[in-house]
Amino acid sequence: MSETTLKLPSDQDHSGRDLGREEIELLSEVIASGVLNSTKGTKVERFEKEFAALHGSKHGVALASGTAAIHAAIVAVNPDPMDEIITSPITDMGAIAPIIYQGCVPVFADTDPYTYNVTAESIEKKITKKTRAVIVTHLFGNPCRMREIMALAGKNHLAVIEDCAQAYLAEYEGRKAGTIGDIGVFSLQQGKHMTTGEGGIAITDNADHARRLRLFVNKAWGYGDKNPDHYFLALNYRLTELQGAVALAQLKKLPSVVSRRQAAAKKLDARLRSIDGIKIPAPPADSTHVYWKYCLDVDPEILGFDVAELAAQLKNFGIASAPRYIQKPAFRCQVIKDGVTFGRNHFPLSEEMMRGYQDEGWCRREYPGAYQALSRVLVLPWNEFYEETHVRYIADKIHESVSLLSAVKIKS
Repeated sequence: MSETTLKLPSDQDHSGRDLGREEIELLSEVIASGVLNSTKGTKVERFEKEFAALHGSKHGVALASGTAAIHAAIVAVNPDPMDEIITSPITDMGAIAPIIYQGCVPVFADTDPYTYNVTAESIEKKITKKTRAVIVTHLFGNPCRMREIMALAGKNHLAVIEDCAQAYLAEYEGRKAGTIGDIGVFSLQQGKHMTTGEGGIAITDNADHARRLRLFVNKAWGYGDKNPDHYFLALNYRLTELQGAVALAQLKKLPSVVSRRQAAAKKLDARLRSIDGIKIPAPPADSTHVYWKYCLDVDPEILGFDVAELAAQLKNFGIASAPRYIQKPAFRCQVIKDGVTFGRNHFPLSEEMMRGYQDEGWCRREYPGAYQALSRVLVLPWNEFYEETHVRYIADKIHESVSLLSAVKIKS
């Protein structure tokens, strides 16, 4: 490792997480009250209302994780078993597993090779008579092109769930991510823009969706109803008051966290823009990127080396980047391509679908955008405590790495 290595702030500990006195004060209030369960407390309810208000939404429902939020959103739109839900192959499995748990079939749309997001064009190719909903993922904090997607969904009577786990306060044509589709879902996991360690929240303007979201979090028990019952099959996905307290404090900091990430990203943009063969992030017109991570497109044809080689060189300088992000499209993971779902039954996945996903050649032909994206994306670490020194260090080491690798290729 270089003698001049600079230690970068990390979102996995205090160096890159804006956590402190405000969270401790609210946590102390919860402990002093002795009420840690959200059905009897006040902090989670306050968080739900304040988060919804920040987004201009009518309803907010907190949950135990971002995965739980996706699951509840699917339940809210109430698909039948074997209905199809279109989603992205470049996403966390936590955004796909809930589709299967509801007995629905995940159908993957290709992604744009440079934004890593699904598009209206790729979604349209996957719509069938069985399609019930679309889950769009605003990957890395860069919003999807929602105008075209919403027009397509409206024409086909499809519900749209926005996965905003990485896109807090991102805007698309003046509207906040999570408020454009039917339901917006967010994650409060350790590395997100705001965190409670684990947790999630869903927002919506639809009262019926909000009712089903809240019921699903509470085993479908109608808290506050005149004659409550367990109205349908549901789980306990509640957030605790301890997490609610941390969430409230984090929410106050969120606008500052996002603006600091954006300001640092603009500085890195300026320092990397001149490198031939490397593309910097670019949101849609009239939209804003909020930089969960900072991603580069590394073109091996121009540079003469691939993204893995660049990542390995950066590691020598103490920059722990992630080449290829998830390594392979979600449909190539064992749970999906081999149908490892319920016991020895592949439900709801069909043999025909699994055969397709087991065929690497077919997958590459069917999803050229996703394969190109994953083969060239370099995910740089990012958080709200990156300052000019950190940005300059990263930029300098990327320039230096490109020069070193280019020199090696010329010699060879």
